[in-house]
Amino acid sequence: MNATLYPPKGEGLESLITEKISCWERLKAETRPIFIYGMGDGAAKIMSVFQKYGITVAGVFASDEFVRGHSFAGFHVHKLSEVEELVEDFVIVLAFAAGYASLIDYIRELSQRHTLYAPDVPVIGGGLFTYEYCMEHLQELNAVYESLADDESRRVYLNVIQYKISGNIAYLEDISTPADEIYRNILRPSKNEDFVDLGAYNGDTIRELLNYTTMKYHTIYAVEPDKRNYKKLVKFIESVNMKRVNALHCAAWCTDTELLFNSRSGRQSALSSTGDSLSARSVDSLLDGEPVSFLKMDVEGYEREALWGAAKSIYQYQPKLSVSLYHRNQDIFELPLLVKKLNPDYQLYIRHRLYIPAWETNLYAVTESQP
Repeated sequence: MNATLYPPKGEGLESLITEKISCWERLKAETRPIFIYGMGDGAAKIMSVFQKYGITVAGVFASDEFVRGHSFAGFHVHKLSEVEELVEDFVIVLAFAAGYASLIDYIRELSQRHTLYAPDVPVIGGGLFTYEYCMEHLQELNAVYESLADDESRRVYLNVIQYKISGNIAYLEDISTPADEIYRNILRPSKNEDFVDLGAYNGDTIRELLNYTTMKYHTIYAVEPDKRNYKKLVKFIESVNMKRVNALHCAAWCTDTELLFNSRSGRQSALSSTGDSLSARSVDSLLDGEPVSFLKMDVEGYEREALWGAAKSIYQYQPKLSVSLYHRNQDIFELPLLVKKLNPDYQLYIRHRLYIPAWETNLYAVTESQP
């Protein structure tokens, strides 16, 4: 894998995307046994794609410390050490997400011992991100690439695209940016932020923000649709005795309405055709003309709707934006173009925070007038 260090603006992505064979096609052509590493929703999605491509699964394994006589999808779950004792040469397909350094280091070490793929499957929605998909959306991808504000954003963008096609984690290894660099060099939060946090979870992003403002802020709106996460969020707010914080148990949307929501905590919580009725609010309605200086969106695939719901506020107040780009295949081009449409004055940056797969790939938008 040879990633271009600083792909030039103006050259166009068609000549820069070198990964033209998807990981699924490579796996279909494999003659070695293929083992899935992990259990759960990720493994189920990968097995579904395997069935479509006619890829045979030799077995399932988990880290030695997690195996307690489990079975998954009709397979006995082995320990990795057992597979290595029984099979001389095999291929690993990673089926879970890793978001902390020690686990990612372990996965990288494992990829040195065995051929390893970490396939990209969308968190929400269908379809696969292949080279053919890129060519179908080349115009949009190029439009984003040309609009990015710096070389690093273009490098990250290209590497993420190459990773999503190939499933090769090497593309993610040298593009991970620490949160500190993002906050200090791009977002540069002030001590007087009017912060709106869509997908506030347990207050993790609020903690990050306050770390850079020495606990100073003007107002905070924290929106969280999952019941259990909302309770954790409220507990955090109360534990540090925060004032001028509005915590709302609702979903972010393009308008005020009622939606159905499956509350299962974490990334498995989502708007659904079944579930409990839940209030949904738009940012513009929520603020009712009040200012916003920093707007973050991680709403599990409904960032497009949340952006439309904040259109007036984005145009009027030009808040700093942090928007997740990884839930749907089209997010990587659709959301940056939408932000530019809502306010052409934004400078767009893309950074990837430490994670496998390419989750935590985010769009950051700021204007020159911001501090």
